Amino acid sequence: MTTNTGGVNTDGAAFASIDEVEPRLASQGYVSNRKLATVVFLATRLDKPILAEGPAGVGKTELAKALASALDRQLIRLQCYEGLDEAKALYEWE
Repeated sequence: MTTNTGGVNTDGAAFASIDEVEPRLASQGYVSNRKLATVVFLATRLDKPILAEGPAGVGKTELAKALASALDRQLIRLQCYEGLDEAKALYEWE
């Protein structure tokens, strides 16, 4: 269960510090850096999404998989494509 206090995530499964992010992602086989660790830490602490953009093969999905695994959470993957609208993305998938 996630407790949200004033916009700050106090969930026990979240990262305690930025320094904890890199080794926990590494334990899942994902190599990150301080900049990415900071983004991940702040996103989990503030209970905000991470919006990853880039060409195929740069590691967007692998980051999501590693992060879900490191936090022991379910990953729900939405493959985006031209023509995907809100109705299909939000209500018509299983």
